[in-house]
Amino acid sequence: MTSLFSLWLPILLSAVVVFIVSSLIHMLLPWHKNDYPQIPNESKVMDVLRPLAIPPGDYMVPRGATMEEMKSQAFTDKLNKGPVMIVTVKPNGEWKMGPIMFLWFLYALIVNFFAAYIASRALPAGAYYLQVFRLVGASAFMGYSLALWQMYVWYGRSLSTTIKATIDGLIYALLTAGVFGWLWPR
Repeated sequence: MTSLFSLWLPILLSAVVVFIVSSLIHMLLPWHKNDYPQIPNESKVMDVLRPLAIPPGDYMVPRGATMEEMKSQAFTDKLNKGPVMIVTVKPNGEWKMGPIMFLWFLYALIVNFFAAYIASRALPAGAYYLQVFRLVGASAFMGYSLALWQMYVWYGRSLSTTIKATIDGLIYALLTAGVFGWLWPR
């Protein structure tokens, strides 16, 4: 067992590395360019939705209020007529990237903290690089990638977007594992 406190540097440094690499992936590479294509007739869709003043949040259309309603012919007709959507409505105005980037960095810190916790309970100080790499890498991969698949399974998120985000998560996990293996207490 290793002191979790002794892992503060790899937790922090690997979060910084993940933050930088993820920024480069999203800003410089065309990898995620087509994750969210433009909706057909965007202006018309926006003109129709704007007067409804839908508050920010997640919505399902159509949505039955009860199981009985979801079994009704009227609900089935709505599903067949379409459109069938799961939509996230964001607040109007420009995206404030500062808070988003802060939350992403905080998320990386949390994933790396839990990877550190798992490794610290299983590995002693002086553990071999590859032992640390495997355990931290697997733990970090779970934190960065596995929950993405729930969105594909339950909500129909694009398979290609899910696969690309999973590959991103694998890259982040490998970088995290490398930093931990390098800085593991001796």
